[in-house]
Amino acid sequence: MTLRETGRIAATVYRGEAIENTHIAHVAVVQADGRLLYSFGDPSRITLARSAAKPAQALAVVETGALERFGFDETDLALMCASHSSEPRHIERTRQMLAKAQVSEADLRCGGHPPLSDAVYVDWLKRDFKPDAVCSNCSGKHAGMLAGARSIGAAIRGYELPEHPLQVRVKHTVAEVCDLPDDAVQWSIDGCNLPTPAFPLDRLARLFAKLAAAEDEVSASSAASSSGTSSISPRTVALARIYRAMAGHPEWVAGEGRFCTALMRAFDGALIGKVGADGSYAIGVRASRQTERLGANGALGIAVKVEDGNIGVLYATVAELLARLDIGSPEQRAQLGTFHSPRMINTMGIEIGHLAFSLALEAHSHREA
Repeated sequence: MTLRETGRIAATVYRGEAIENTHIAHVAVVQADGRLLYSFGDPSRITLARSAAKPAQALAVVETGALERFGFDETDLALMCASHSSEPRHIERTRQMLAKAQVSEADLRCGGHPPLSDAVYVDWLKRDFKPDAVCSNCSGKHAGMLAGARSIGAAIRGYELPEHPLQVRVKHTVAEVCDLPDDAVQWSIDGCNLPTPAFPLDRLARLFAKLAAAEDEVSASSAASSSGTSSISPRTVALARIYRAMAGHPEWVAGEGRFCTALMRAFDGALIGKVGADGSYAIGVRASRQTERLGANGALGIAVKVEDGNIGVLYATVAELLARLDIGSPEQRAQLGTFHSPRMINTMGIEIGHLAFSLALEAHSHREA
């Protein structure tokens, strides 16, 4: 059976009354232990998470002790999880991370590319600026990988290769945090030249639910005991650390005018979200009365894959899901309005079409992971 046969149309673009495009998508909504609560399409669709996997890759670096060894702070950790806009602050911060880790820009094994921000791109064109590796939207991840390699005493050269000791460690960490055996994760090479994982979509949702659940557990423990997090597992502490870095510094995870930054600013610590290239997205939602009402025992994870990779449709679909699941307040969701209902206008400013959704979520009250 083909993906098109198992997929379902989630969004339709109309030009006037005529259908211009239809977009197939898959959705998985899970609680932290992986129990599937809601789905659309195929929640087990093997999905290249791309940059949505960055928090799991960052976890492997955190667990090398690199952050303590090189004095990285929460902003640095957020940048390790980022697909940043190559704004001046992002580039300069990456350079600072490289300096802290005592490596150089020449050690980076990613390449330069046009920025993800239109405003930055216009600025580069005006200045005839030629981007290099430090300008890559993934440069923070690469800086973290270099620090991780140094922290475990591995060679800097070849840190990006699948057989490098750090990448072997990353592969195991990613599989483990997704509750999969190592050989159940497929690996390809990402656009930034690092290995990138593919696994079932519901495991991506599970990863983000775990991030949110870890922050819930650490926050509750800190509030209840003067001993803080001493009784919590190091893995949980590390996951919570990543959650806090992303939620607390959303401008470093993406940039001005970008969906991830707007989403996390709007929800003010209640959730984190991360895009992956070619149409994948994941959200981790902390436990609340809303997640309880949805049937979750604790935190919630949401993962989406749009088959044709359309990023605008992806963002609109994620915003629509938040509305249908009633996550957050109407005022918070309204801050995503330009992404949720993008105006379709022609060169004369005339509105010529609209986007409509057909996301009928299926409930899975008793299905276990």
